[in-house]
Amino acid sequence: MELRSVVVFAAGMVLATGAAVAETPQSLIQRTVNSERAANQTDLSNWLYREEVKKPKDGVVQWVAATQYGSVRRVFERGGQRVPEEKQRSAVQEFLRDTRAQKKALAEDAHDAQQIDDFLKLLPVAFVWTEKSADAVNTTLHFEPDPKFHPPTREAKVFSGMVGDVVVDNQQLRVRSMDGRLVHEVTFGGGLLGRLKEGSSFALEQSQTGPSLWQLTALHVHLVGNALLFKSVSLEEDDERTNFELEQENETVEQAGELVLRQVE
Repeated sequence: MELRSVVVFAAGMVLATGAAVAETPQSLIQRTVNSERAANQTDLSNWLYREEVKKPKDGVVQWVAATQYGSVRRVFERGGQRVPEEKQRSAVQEFLRDTRAQKKALAEDAHDAQQIDDFLKLLPVAFVWTEKSADAVNTTLHFEPDPKFHPPTREAKVFSGMVGDVVVDNQQLRVRSMDGRLVHEVTFGGGLLGRLKEGSSFALEQSQTGPSLWQLTALHVHLVGNALLFKSVSLEEDDERTNFELEQENETVEQAGELVLRQVE
């Protein structure tokens, strides 16, 4: 290799190394948020999965067939008791006949999707980010409230008291897991509209379920406080999703209903 080529090669290596070092935790979380938001907007895949939702006074185990036109659920266990198969099937059939219920469920899904997008957009600006650890596969980032952040909504105020960690997949820039907890009480409207107590927490996990396709696989929410003029609030929920199967494109609600009814409990 000629001297000039060696110099050019060495300079390129220095620049490449400098570029890698130059990425800050703040820029990494911004790129990850961009990737998550883009995936949420363009991923039209349909999935069948088994879901177990645990709550203090209730809980269900069910098959869910999620489509772009709404999700169909077949609950086969509620409150620790098996639901008779006849009731399982009649509930699914009733939902398939009730267009109003379908529209309501679809609107709720759209509302949840918008809230997730609003939440993602605030991550890079609401917190100060530092690198906790990194390897060839994942990078773990730690976040704490940014004192310069001014919450644009009442809901966003919860960020002012939250600390936690995010694990990022380095190659695909997707969130593998995230957990957060309140390190001090957060009040809304001076406490008149509500408050969330110190120690309230949440955690979530995502897994790759197909080529460049990721799905939420676990959600744990433990919030304690009060809202709307001191009405008691205790949101305790643990959600686990498994047995993911990719379904056909443009699957209809009717086809989703047939699919959940074919599953073995």
